[in-house]
Amino acid sequence: MESPTALVSLIIGLPLLGFLLNGLAGLSSENFRSKKTLIGILANLAVFIPFLITVTLFLGYSSGSDALIVTLFNWITVGDLSVDIAYRIDELSLIMTLVVTGVGSLIHLYSIGYMNHDPGYWKFFAYLNLFIFAMLNLVLANNLLLLFLGWEGVGLCSYLLIGFWYSDMAKSNAAKKAFLYNRVGDFAFLIAMFSVFGIVGSLDFDVILNNLDMFSASAVFGIGLLMLIGATGKSAQIPLFVWLPDAMAGPTSVSALIHAATMVTSGIYLITRLSPMFVISPEVMMIIAVIGALTAIVAATIAITQNDIKGVLAYSTVSQLGFMFLALGSGAFTAAIFHVVTHAFFKACLFLGSGSVIHTMEHVEHELHDDGKHVEFDPQDIRNMGGLKKWMPSTYKTFMIATIAIAGIPPLAGFFSKDEILMHAFNMGIGDFAGVMYFTLWGVGMVTAFLTAFYMFRLTFTTFHGSFKLPKLIKGAEDSEKYLHESPATMTIPLWALAGLSIVGGFIGLPNFIAKTFTGEYGHINWLHDWLSPIAADISLTLSVPAEWALMLISIIVAVSGTYVAFRMYGNDQQEASDKAISERFGSLYDTWKNKYSLDEVYETTVINPVVNVSERVLAVFDMKIVDGFVNAVAGTVKLIGSLVRYIQTGVTSSYALFLILGVILVMSMLLF
Repeated sequence: MESPTALVSLIIGLPLLGFLLNGLAGLSSENFRSKKTLIGILANLAVFIPFLITVTLFLGYSSGSDALIVTLFNWITVGDLSVDIAYRIDELSLIMTLVVTGVGSLIHLYSIGYMNHDPGYWKFFAYLNLFIFAMLNLVLANNLLLLFLGWEGVGLCSYLLIGFWYSDMAKSNAAKKAFLYNRVGDFAFLIAMFSVFGIVGSLDFDVILNNLDMFSASAVFGIGLLMLIGATGKSAQIPLFVWLPDAMAGPTSVSALIHAATMVTSGIYLITRLSPMFVISPEVMMIIAVIGALTAIVAATIAITQNDIKGVLAYSTVSQLGFMFLALGSGAFTAAIFHVVTHAFFKACLFLGSGSVIHTMEHVEHELHDDGKHVEFDPQDIRNMGGLKKWMPSTYKTFMIATIAIAGIPPLAGFFSKDEILMHAFNMGIGDFAGVMYFTLWGVGMVTAFLTAFYMFRLTFTTFHGSFKLPKLIKGAEDSEKYLHESPATMTIPLWALAGLSIVGGFIGLPNFIAKTFTGEYGHINWLHDWLSPIAADISLTLSVPAEWALMLISIIVAVSGTYVAFRMYGNDQQEASDKAISERFGSLYDTWKNKYSLDEVYETTVINPVVNVSERVLAVFDMKIVDGFVNAVAGTVKLIGSLVRYIQTGVTSSYALFLILGVILVMSMLLF
């Protein structure tokens, strides 16, 4: 393949151009803001054309080939530091770019219908294009600094889009919370970059990975831990995951794009990109796995108690990201990327499906108000829903497909990717004390898999099955059913596309042991594993074929069991009674889940309040007394000098002549004597 400089420039540049066109034209022209069709077309083409270009690059690239480095220009040269704006085309960057532009295109199309009546339509699409530009810089970067530019760019866009409806203080606060929590992780990532440069004198990936022998064991541990902290912020892991559920305050298509399919997978991408470095430190790998498993089960238990449709999906996202970190810590980097891909399909479908439901429920509320009935209800509360499959067949069918996929029921996509993660965790559980720890983490993963199937089918049954509950719960909403309707084609077409991918997406990673069962030797049917093998430093499976089949069977039983329990409890208008039964069964533990482990309160008590108190009692005093005092002292000194000098500036010409003569005499005296 010839140097694809022009193609890569278009992939990166078109989203930026879309941002500039819609953003600048929207700012300067009120007439342009009213042309929503034009705005939507520009924004969609700015992402869809890069997707087509990426497909072209993907089809022309052979796994195992040397990476194609596209250097546009030198960015920074300071001393020994030289950083280029350079992009990398290889197996991993192509997969991630396909996800970003492919799923991104579908979400852009969906947003045409979802945001159609919003006055900030032009601004919303400008922000979406800017986000795609930043995300593409992140996944295509050839060095850590350019990656970090994209890393910070997606953080900025997340802030802008979460707080898009900034007049609502709750949404504005959610944006600030996301921004600040991410800065904690980003600070650790910066220190890690400084440390890497200090050791190898470069931030280019090839230089780093080709000189791993220069890193001591302690350096690898420290750098790996710092990068992990950065990843926990961006990818919403314990202890920095609490921002993501609040981020659901933004438009639903934002949740689908940023907080399900792209930005939150940045940490997984970073660790996979540097996987040869991470496998050197078993201690860091163990920490990653523990954090992932713990995050997965904590978020899953919270999801059981939530009644906000997007809230359930938010905690589900945190939990699924935990599975990905469990894979990373188990040496299954390909499995982690596999789950990134499949999760992008079914979780984007679920979020967009929830947006379709919310869109309809808000329409019901609006129509009731137009009828003179001042009915108020939460359009995101699943307790106000039920029976929606009758009025929203496309949304229901696609939502159900995605639910089956995330629950891990074969042959849909989520089954294969999640099963591979759990199999690798079990594989690491064979051996010494560390093996016992990994075996424990496998058990935690299996419990979380059961909970995933349970809370997702609880959500689906409560929302779409049974009867429509709103007329029974809200006075004045008796005739609200007549306003229920399916969403427009611009919203349902992306749903069907994502549902289709949720069905077939798992076949890119079929387990190789299936081939051995029927042919007597391992076949290369796991395409993704073969594709990423030059990049991902995977730890090989050592399990026997019967053991792998047994583990797969256990995974199926666990997923089906969770589905069955959810059906028995929530299959037919039984939510209130079932929630009460679970609450009574688990008692104070259920209250802990419902209160989200009181993590926000813990952080407020241990971090936020002390910082505020120190700021008010110490820093504010220092600012007023010392900083302001010094500035005021300088101003006072100048004022005093001015007040003295003004006696010399009398405005009398003869006085000025006298001082001039005295000055001349003084200068001549100095020259003579």
